[in-house]
Amino acid sequence: MGPRVLIVEDEEPLMLLLRYNLEAEGYEVDSVSRGDEAEIRLREQVPDIVLLDWMLPGLSGIELCRRIRARTETERLPVIMLTARGEEGDRIRGLSTGADDYIVKPFSVPELLARVRALLRRAKPAHIATLLRAGDIELDRETHRVRRAGQELHLGPTEFRLLEFLMQSPGRVFSREHLLNAVWGHDVYIDERTVDVHVGRLRKAINLPRRPDPIRTVRGAGYSFDETFAREEQALNA
Repeated sequence: MGPRVLIVEDEEPLMLLLRYNLEAEGYEVDSVSRGDEAEIRLREQVPDIVLLDWMLPGLSGIELCRRIRARTETERLPVIMLTARGEEGDRIRGLSTGADDYIVKPFSVPELLARVRALLRRAKPAHIATLLRAGDIELDRETHRVRRAGQELHLGPTEFRLLEFLMQSPGRVFSREHLLNAVWGHDVYIDERTVDVHVGRLRKAINLPRRPDPIRTVRGAGYSFDETFAREEQALNA
């Protein structure tokens, strides 16, 4: 399983949005809607990171963060505070209480996912792979470089995020809507056919002569990173 994330959020639509996108990225997700429930859950099992709303019933996010830092078992647990309170004083208070990061609502889902990865990379580096490899393709998340057969490829930022997302779940078919939400974010309103344009650009960038195409089009369903790609590469090089 991937890293374990506990979402503490009482706005159900936002909680579901976060769960959907985190699970799509390979995280194991648990969620509660009350601060006091979260405290009980943390005593039962310590996750790898907490996404914590400020305003919660039962126990505020600020107080829960204080208690997290006060316990030996959770004093180093990464915490990202999610809140509509964007004033400088509120940010300082949240960070001073012990939050590792602070993000103001409404926020970009891709940005939040990037912050989760960055925080886990610092706190629990074993949980986040810096390099994704499949066949002769290597994607470096830190340097934002992609190589194929040792040759550096030039991808735009959207094509990079699209390839990264697909490579995380080889064989899984993602609809255009799913890819739009995961790569562009839920708060961006663009036509689903935009995905086709960027998949075409991605293919043009990564497909070298006499090399198999790792991106599979599933008619009526969407796209996937072909799980047989690595085996095809091995057969080609045999």
